[in-house]
Amino acid sequence: MAALEGKTALVTGGAGRIGRAICARLAADGARVMVADLDRDRAAVAAGQIGANAMAMALDVADEAAWRAALDTLTGAWGRLDILVNNAGLLKPATIEEATLDDWRATLRVNGDGTFLGCKFGVAAMRAAGGVIVNLSSSMGVRAQARHPAYCASKAAVRLLTQSVAKHCGERGYAIRVVALLPGPVDSEMLRRNVPDGRSDADYLAEVRRRVPVGRLGRAEDIAGAVAYLVSDQASFITGTDFMVDGGSTL
Repeated sequence: MAALEGKTALVTGGAGRIGRAICARLAADGARVMVADLDRDRAAVAAGQIGANAMAMALDVADEAAWRAALDTLTGAWGRLDILVNNAGLLKPATIEEATLDDWRATLRVNGDGTFLGCKFGVAAMRAAGGVIVNLSSSMGVRAQARHPAYCASKAAVRLLTQSVAKHCGERGYAIRVVALLPGPVDSEMLRRNVPDGRSDADYLAEVRRRVPVGRLGRAEDIAGAVAYLVSDQASFITGTDFMVDGGSTL
C-alpha cells in the first residue's frame, strides 16, 4: 500500500513550481489532493496533470470565507482533511529603504495571515481524527537578507506560529502534528524574482549556487520529498520543529 493511501490533502499555492511538485508527490504516494491556488486556471492544469485523485480550487489564503469554501468542498467530496500544506507565499525584493508599507502589508497578508488562517481552519478540520500541518517557512526566516525585510520577518513569524500551534494541539490532546519546513535556495519562480536589475538569471543563480555547500540549487522535488516524509507515519515523532531543507546554506 502507498504511504498515504486513503489520506486527503490540501496544498496552498499548488499551481507554482514547488506547489505542483508537492501535489504530485502526495498523489503519487496515494493521497487525494486539492490543488488550491489564487489562480484557479493554473490550479486546474496542475490537477489535470495529476488525474482523478486531484481537484482544483481557487483560494485566497488571507480570506476566511475562501478557506471555509475550500474545506467545505474538500470534505464534501472526500469526507475529511488529513494533510494541510501551507505553501502559498509572496516575495517582493526591496530593502528597508525601498520597501513601501503596502509591500510590507501584502507580504504579511499572504505569508502571515495566510498561514495563520490555514492553521486555524486546519486544526478545526483535523481536531476529531488528527492530521498533519506543514507550514512553509524559509531559511531566510533564520538568516536574514538585506533585500527582504518583509519576507524574512514573515517567515520567522511562521516558525513561531508553528511552535505555538504544535504546543496547543499537544496540550489539547489533538492528534495533530505541526511542522515548519524551511527551504533554502530552490530553483523556482520566487528565486528568479530576486535577480537584481542589470544581472542575468544565469549569473545570479551561479552566485547563489556557490553559497550552497552541496554544490547545487534545491529542486522542487527536494521540497516535495521532505513534505512527503513529514506527513507520513515515519515522522510520527516530529512536531513543532524547524525542518531544514537547504543544502547546508544556513551553516
